[in-house]
Amino acid sequence: MAIVNVTPDSFSGDGLGPEAATEAGALAAEFAAAGADLIDVGGESTRPGATAVPLEDEAARVLPAIQAIRASTDLPISIDTQHAAVADIALSGGADIVNDIWGLRGDGRMAEVVASHGAGLVAMHNQRGRESGDVIADVTAGWNESLAIAARSGIAPERIILDPGFGFGWAAQANLELVRRLGELTAAGFPILLGPSRKSTIGLVIDAPAGERLEGTAAAVAIAIAQGVDLVRVHDVASMRKVAAVADAITRGHWRAP
Repeated sequence: MAIVNVTPDSFSGDGLGPEAATEAGALAAEFAAAGADLIDVGGESTRPGATAVPLEDEAARVLPAIQAIRASTDLPISIDTQHAAVADIALSGGADIVNDIWGLRGDGRMAEVVASHGAGLVAMHNQRGRESGDVIADVTAGWNESLAIAARSGIAPERIILDPGFGFGWAAQANLELVRRLGELTAAGFPILLGPSRKSTIGLVIDAPAGERLEGTAAAVAIAIAQGVDLVRVHDVASMRKVAAVADAITRGHWRAP
């Protein structure tokens, strides 16, 4: 999953500029050529302490970007938003999937919007505001809440991907433990996505700013794949595609000698 941020305050410093829509289309085409399987578009930073963006501004950022991306590639597009109104606009404008950091537990209309469009869903567990205990038990409890909402709303199970929420409400040690124990989460039976790319925990381990966390991200991606993760959300698509190819070849035998 390739990240396209159309916001000026992205934690990773990769937010697009004044010509965001045009840039988004070109970037998506570049990511597709580098081996991305889908494009994730976000118009509001969700880093800790980020300033909330009015819905109108978020929609005005993401809709032209989605339309430009749709014109440049036929890859599936996900809209990274916590707001049902923005998700509705994005899905109507060409997006295929909603990537919700609250896993339907934030905006009460999100499940309805996803169901009404027949869209895919990435339901992330978000530990912010919750009492922490065992990381696997906490993630599982959050996922169960999300899945119950999805079932009540008529979202088909085969349209759901689960995300344990690396970096969302966890201390650094808990994030590391989460990756180490990802294999315990595969019993849920759903595809699992992980988004470790350039996150602060990686920066703490290798003492590096966001733009210099490539190798740390690569380590997290490789270990996640070895633990059974199906999809990784990344900024550095070309490099991480190579990491994923080798990790798949070693752990899952997804390679044939020429």
